[in-house]
Amino acid sequence: MILQYQNELLALAAIFILLLIYLYIKQKTATTKKITATPVTKKHSETATLTKQKTAQQSTPIKPVKEQTVTPHNKRITKDDFKRFSGKRILLAEDNFINQKVILGVLGDSGIEVVVANDGQEALDILQTDKNFLIILMDAHMPRVDGFEATKIIRQNPQYAHITIVALSGDIASDDIKKMKDAGMDEHLEKPLKIDALYDILYKYANRSQAKQNPTDFKTLDIQRGLQICGNDVNFYHEILKEFLSTYSNSAQELELLLKNNKTLQADQLLLDIVGVSANIGANALTSCANDIKKSIKENDDINLSDYSKKLQELNRTISNYFLSYN
Repeated sequence: MILQYQNELLALAAIFILLLIYLYIKQKTATTKKITATPVTKKHSETATLTKQKTAQQSTPIKPVKEQTVTPHNKRITKDDFKRFSGKRILLAEDNFINQKVILGVLGDSGIEVVVANDGQEALDILQTDKNFLIILMDAHMPRVDGFEATKIIRQNPQYAHITIVALSGDIASDDIKKMKDAGMDEHLEKPLKIDALYDILYKYANRSQAKQNPTDFKTLDIQRGLQICGNDVNFYHEILKEFLSTYSNSAQELELLLKNNKTLQADQLLLDIVGVSANIGANALTSCANDIKKSIKENDDINLSDYSKKLQELNRTISNYFLSYN
């Protein structure tokens, strides 16, 4: 009987084997799909990385942008190191003569121009005709107008916004420093001055631009008139300006000495020379002032050189600023 159904049994066995093979293949295919269902492509990897970065950024506070970072010194700072700031201009407001000498001594051969004001009021007067400074070194305690009041006045004028104001003071308590900051001072240098600290301040702010005046802004020097008198020869005009600075920049002291020694004829001759040269360069205010003194000498009137001295200082600064703005 078994022989009778032999073919049917073989057929069933074959079907069963095929069924097992089918189930085996189906199971293997399902496993493969599971493994390859989420392939890690380059794009997917980049997205995941960006997501991680974004999460990290959200958890890390953003740091504010600072001024130029001061790098640690590899050696002790010397006077020669300040030559890297050559061409920069500093207004030093300091009433103490010794402190003035210290700073001028440190910066003397650096190529940095230092203009000295003996108190806060002088500093304000200088800024009216000369705002081309990178830094003001401002003594906190001075007669007439102190550093705090001068700084507040300066900070009210947008023309001086480019100038960094650095307090000079022996006051180092946190309340004192806060008072300086509240007044508008950007930095603090402790007295007695440390050369490394001064270098760090200059390094930090050296990339700030100094304001340059337009030649037409100079109130004490009529440049157009001076050029016309010189036949519009710029080089010739510059030569006369330099000659004036080298010959007459100290004329107020010379006049004072001559008049003190009753050498009125020599004083009158010096004034005559000043009238001629100042008229040629377009220094109308100084020309008028010198003529007034000549008249006082002739009429034996009292002579006050303070106005002449002030106008001369303004003119000296104006000529220097003119050369800076021209270059």
